[in-house]
Amino acid sequence: MSDAIDITSLAAEADVIAAIVRRLKADSGTIHLVGTDGLLHLQAATPGFPEVVMSTIRTIPVGKGMAGLAAQRRLPVDACNIQTDTSGDVRPGARATALSGAIVVPIFRGDAVIGTLGVGNRSERVFTQAETDDLLAAGRALAARYPQAVAI
Repeated sequence: MSDAIDITSLAAEADVIAAIVRRLKADSGTIHLVGTDGLLHLQAATPGFPEVVMSTIRTIPVGKGMAGLAAQRRLPVDACNIQTDTSGDVRPGARATALSGAIVVPIFRGDAVIGTLGVGNRSERVFTQAETDDLLAAGRALAARYPQAVAI
């Protein structure tokens, strides 16, 4: 994509995730940060997640589900359709989101992972390399907002 996602002028986390979701023409998004307990903690999410999903994604172990795997692997984790994915990267609870195409990238501060940034679509979707690069760049920009975040 030609222009980077600009989040520098946005104060509220809800505005930040909304801007990222809009830019990628997605339907939902989340930001998680690593806490002192080593778990990923939800910092922001777009509206509309069912409560059963919210209760599951408030804290995520590193290595579990798409967000946990992105943090652990230090690589993007994606699924064209999380409803039918058989890779093992998608946890059964993710199907309750009613989303299909999704991607989660690590949030890097330097070379360290401090969290994850994810977006999803209601329809099947494969994210392009340019979109993945934009999401990674947005994650790096987000890192500056969280100097207190724990690195893994």
